[in-house]
This record gives sequence, C-alpha cells and structure tokens, in this order.
Amino acid sequence: MTFRLGLTGSIGMGKSTTAAMFADEGIPVWDADAAVHRLYAPGQPAALAVAALFPQAMNPDGSVNRPALRALVAADPAVMDRLNAAVHPLVAADRAAFLDAAPADIVLLDIPLLYETGAEAHCDAVAVVSAPAQDQRARVLARGVTEAEFQMILSRQLPDAEKRARADYIIETLTLDTARATVKDILSDIRRRIEHA
Repeated sequence: MTFRLGLTGSIGMGKSTTAAMFADEGIPVWDADAAVHRLYAPGQPAALAVAALFPQAMNPDGSVNRPALRALVAADPAVMDRLNAAVHPLVAADRAAFLDAAPADIVLLDIPLLYETGAEAHCDAVAVVSAPAQDQRARVLARGVTEAEFQMILSRQLPDAEKRARADYIIETLTLDTARATVKDILSDIRRRIEHA
C-alpha cells in the first residue's frame, strides 16, 4: 500500500520549493495546481466546464484565460464557489489516476487548499509548510501580487496557525537547509511507520 503524504501551506509559505525537495528525494509528486493547468488546456474537461459557466473567461484557442477568470472572481466571490464545484471533481479524478499509477511506497500530494477542500481525508498524514507572516507577505508581494489580491487569497485559506495545529508535520521554510533537513526527517519517520505497520 502507498503512503499518501499531503503537503499544504498558505500562499507564499514555500510549498512549491518544499514539494521539489520531496521530488529530489525520489518521491513521486502530484501537484494540484499543475493538474488544474493541464485541465484548463484547450479541449480538456475543466476548460469545457469553464467555457459553459464563464464564456467570457476563455481564450480564442479554447484555453482558460486565467487573468480574466481572476477578474471575475474578484468582482464576485460567488464565482469561486461555482468554479470550485465544477473543477474540484475533475482535479480529484486526476489525483485518483495518479494514485492508481503510483508504484512508490510514499507519494506526495501537493494541494494548496488541502484542508479547505477536505482532501486531508485522502491522506495518511499531512505536512504544512510555514513561515512568519511578514516573510509570507514579502514573498507574495515580490511576485507582483497586490495587497488587495493577497488579502483576498488569505481570506479563502485557513489561517496558518490552524493548519499548523492540524498537521502531522510542520516544515519551517525560513532557510532552504532547514526545510530540506525537515523533509529528510519526515521521510525517515514515514518509512519507520511503514515498517512497523
């Protein structure tokens, strides 16, 4: 049986960098954001769903115009709920296909909204990436995200303190070396758990 480790963390906490560290350790990674990008490509199921719901958020080639979709969400937060209802089942199906094909004893499920979508139910343990709020804010604003966009994203995510309280593992991302050492420790612990299961 494959041990499914969920990885989550609020925007700007270093989740993508940490997921890459697990990949560097030979762990197969399923990335929810990458799955959405694939599903938003022309002719793919999520693109067809968005076209039916929000035709104004489509590119001429049939792909989803993500900036236009973000603008719709910013103008009407209810758009996000309709979008999630259409896209989340498709993403879940993509995750299930990955798990069916995964030949490894440990896999990583990189899911930004893991707790918010109830995806922790599909994980054997959860690791949360975390950093101080001022570091998080600086990282996000350095990407060109506005303060208003940052606050809107935060309002849709569980607070970091709550994620940390619910996690099996916490990965501090103040330095790459600290995060990498924690990743190795987590994998050692999981391998011990598998051996004694």
